[in-house]
Amino acid sequence: MDSRKLPLFYNDSWKNACRHQQRQDLRVVLLLAALLVTMLTIMDWLRAPNLPTDFADRPLYTIDGMAVTLAELSAKKPLLIYVWSSTCGVCEYASRNVQRLRASGGNVLTVSLNSGDDIRIIRLMRGRHLTQPIVNDPQGEMVAEWGLNVMPTLIVVSKGQAVLSTSGWTSDTGMRLRMWWANKWYR
Repeated sequence: MDSRKLPLFYNDSWKNACRHQQRQDLRVVLLLAALLVTMLTIMDWLRAPNLPTDFADRPLYTIDGMAVTLAELSAKKPLLIYVWSSTCGVCEYASRNVQRLRASGGNVLTVSLNSGDDIRIIRLMRGRHLTQPIVNDPQGEMVAEWGLNVMPTLIVVSKGQAVLSTSGWTSDTGMRLRMWWANKWYR
């Protein structure tokens, strides 16, 4: 059969045009993905906490009375510090992802900001079926000293050094990638 008599969609020039369009579409998608990653990285850099130099060595007290330091908790594997508030709507979704990370063996410490007394926080955590260790910051003094102003905030600490941070909602995959990155490059 003569190719000139075939319908247009059988024509080689049409196939080449489709391939060319697919390559252009792929380039656009990759460019948009690169721009998104760049924008999010810049936002994380701008929102990064301004932690005191001795933040990892200061004793913190969990609501169950345990004294811990971030240096101790992050000595063997990276620690995810999850700072949240009971008045933060996004924190409820992020808390589920943090709980999944903890349930799969992730090293997690949560800091509650302006969320009430210890009993209120325990009730809140039980009601949401969350089991992370919690440091209560009822007046927001520690969080203010750390320079945090967006909730939720996630800080990854490795060997007593803050190595990564992000603010706002983060997916389960995003948390796991950050922990993997810290374990791979900051151990």
